[in-house]
Amino acid sequence: MFDNRSGENVVLNWRGPLLAAGIFAAVFGVLLLMARENESKTSDMASSLREDPYGTSLLFDSYHRAGYDVKRSDDQDTLSDENARRVTAFFIGGYSSDDWKFERGKLLMGEKFRGRLENFLARGGRVVLVAPAWKMKSESQGWEIENVWGAVAKDSGPAWISPNVSALPPGTEKMYLGSEAPWLQTDDAWTALYSAPTAAEANSSAHVYMAMRKIGEGELIAASQQSFLLNEAIKTNPNPALLDFLAGGRQVIWVDETLHGMHQGQGVLWLVQRYRLQTALLLFWATLLVLLWTMSGDLVRRPVRVRDAPMIRYSENAGAAAQRLLQRSVAPGQVLAQCWEEFRRRSPQDAQAIASGPRTGPRLLSALAQPPVEGYKQLSQLIAERRASAKGLARPERAEPNSSNNVKEESSRGGTVA
Repeated sequence: MFDNRSGENVVLNWRGPLLAAGIFAAVFGVLLLMARENESKTSDMASSLREDPYGTSLLFDSYHRAGYDVKRSDDQDTLSDENARRVTAFFIGGYSSDDWKFERGKLLMGEKFRGRLENFLARGGRVVLVAPAWKMKSESQGWEIENVWGAVAKDSGPAWISPNVSALPPGTEKMYLGSEAPWLQTDDAWTALYSAPTAAEANSSAHVYMAMRKIGEGELIAASQQSFLLNEAIKTNPNPALLDFLAGGRQVIWVDETLHGMHQGQGVLWLVQRYRLQTALLLFWATLLVLLWTMSGDLVRRPVRVRDAPMIRYSENAGAAAQRLLQRSVAPGQVLAQCWEEFRRRSPQDAQAIASGPRTGPRLLSALAQPPVEGYKQLSQLIAERRASAKGLARPERAEPNSSNNVKEESSRGGTVA
């Protein structure tokens, strides 16, 4: 049994990759079905990015063409992951149906939403809040937003109001107001961007339709209605100077879609995306594939299947050799038979001597009936003894009493046989 490595090459065991690929395809298919099911629960019908005249898709298309990075979010918690000093967050109309609670007998609306705004503004973010659905008041930061609805004249209709030239950049165009538009309730901390005098009394304060204020390191812009951002208004009056002003020089435009009912289900895919586990997931799949491969058959280095290639290597450990043979897709019950057949083919004289020997024959039959590892050890011992005996290294057997050898020995000594 010699070690011939010159004719070896790498042979793929196809069962391992096939099993691993099958399990991977099954699990990946389940994940795709989960993603499809999650997608089916969301709809663009109420989205602020829909393409009909009442949507604002043209607004964000304009930002995208201008080189801004527009991010559409259906997970309200992703805003906390953004770099607030590089992001302008748009909240356009709508309200979250599950953002309410009772406290001390009062119904409080939008508490979670207000907390998100406070956190983002505290980190230096810029917020554009369009058509707020309810009154919001921050005790910690000292700001308040509320839309005021008043009596509307019978002959009132859509109108265009001029910008505040001292607060807005040059080139800013007029703002389109829909009919029955509300206005903002503001204080001295707010800077009016668009306002118009009231029609009832000439000396009354003007109605403010868009205003902004500084809140710590952040900035808050509020607009009472969204008519000026709708697709029909952007088509006829793009107002690029105003859009650049709303962005505030920040390169990321983050759009909140959760206000319109578009919430991503918190399943496996949500966890991967929310906590950025894509790399960990890839490593997990790679580890699983390797594990399945090793369980069903290794990528082993073994001899080429030629007639003269040895199956048993010289001085090889019994356990390692048996394991190597098992990895060669040989059934466990056939390992010893394959070993003995290989030895008989390469050393027919030694094999014949072992099989026909009065002492080695029964031991051979007993070894072939053993489990692979134990039987391989006994088979190796038989072969080693035979080779040692062939070289004259084995101890001679004791002669039996009254044998012919004893008779000859006595005759040579001149003795007589009784």
